Amino acid sequence: MHFVDAKGILTGKDGYYGMNTYRGCTHGCIYCDSRSKCYHFTHPFEDIEVKRNAPQLLEQALRSKRKKCVIATGAMSDPYMHCEEQLRLTRQCLQIILDHGFGAAVQTKSDRILQDIDLLDQINQTAKCVVQITLTTYDDELCSILEPHVCNTKRRIEVLEEMQKRGIPTIVWLTPILPFINDTEENIRAILHACVRTGVRGVIDFGMGLTLREGDREYYYAALDRHFPGLKERYIGTYGNAYELPSPRAEELKQIVHQVCEENGMLCSPDDCFRFIGEMPEKYSQINLFDI
Repeated sequence: MHFVDAKGILTGKDGYYGMNTYRGCTHGCIYCDSRSKCYHFTHPFEDIEVKRNAPQLLEQALRSKRKKCVIATGAMSDPYMHCEEQLRLTRQCLQIILDHGFGAAVQTKSDRILQDIDLLDQINQTAKCVVQITLTTYDDELCSILEPHVCNTKRRIEVLEEMQKRGIPTIVWLTPILPFINDTEENIRAILHACVRTGVRGVIDFGMGLTLREGDREYYYAALDRHFPGLKERYIGTYGNAYELPSPRAEELKQIVHQVCEENGMLCSPDDCFRFIGEMPEKYSQINLFDI
């Protein structure tokens, strides 16, 4: 872990902004796209870059914005990695979001988010909060291989239950689905059943597969060699050096997702889910003239 002073904290435009208080990750997920060389990491991925001035930058940025909107975090680096236990930068930023009346969208795999459920609840009551949880593998033994240094799927489902009790809307990322590993009907239906039971608002699926680029491809294949001997060769023979690796069962599995979502009133397209995440309540749809 090392500390830097960032020049800015918010990215995006048109009333929807993202932020990352950290760069890198310690969860060790074998498929992580953020390891890709295209993101130009100048330090080891597990050596977390901490933007120590993130709260101050966020405070300055939100003071200057007249129209309330959703501030999202977790797209590139999980905001609830191990270092958040001691640093609490994510919590500080959530408090600032609450103080300025903005909404929040938080994406994570970690149950550490429950440490901040009080703030998430307050944000949801005063503006809007959406919690996004990634569920890829219902089997916890397999989960410990694919996502070794973060809480298991059963615990993440408990997080969804706690959000449901508070009335905080949730979205589940059903991605990535790894060819020949977790691309089974049994796995997909088990995850969807948990989504239905916990009142999830929508499920994001990007085509039932994964993507590999320079940097994360090498890391993923090394993990396959350790845990699934011979599977790397099957990947290379099936996909070559492709960026997109859809499961051979992709169409079948996508149909299951669409059917279950439609039967239970859950959003099932990425566009619909993102639209829901970014929409602020009606009272914030216009700029407050007194803030101009």
